[in-house]
Amino acid sequence: MRSRNASPFQTLLRRAGLPALTLIAIGFFGYNAVLGPTGIMQTKQTKVEYEQKKAEYAGLDKQRAALKNRVDLLDKKRGVDPDLADELARKQLNVVRPDEVVIPLQQHAPAPAGR
Repeated sequence: MRSRNASPFQTLLRRAGLPALTLIAIGFFGYNAVLGPTGIMQTKQTKVEYEQKKAEYAGLDKQRAALKNRVDLLDKKRGVDPDLADELARKQLNVVRPDEVVIPLQQHAPAPAGR
């Protein structure tokens, strides 16, 4: 049985309890919808990262296609491409023909320290 002389605190809890809980729940879900791990702000960041990865993938795909082309030119069944074989042998053995002119390219050395 309830007593008719409820304290003011109990009366306040009965009247404001449900609205307070509702506001807390709305605030929690609202915060997560905007700033949470799957919220609007994170979605924008995810889209930026997606575009960066897409550009990186396109570059890697081009590089893969170039490597595949070189591998195809070295195919044993069709025979090795003579130009590619010549290029690879010259690069590996560091040789040139007598009628070729070699222009050495200097790499930039770091500036001397202390001056």
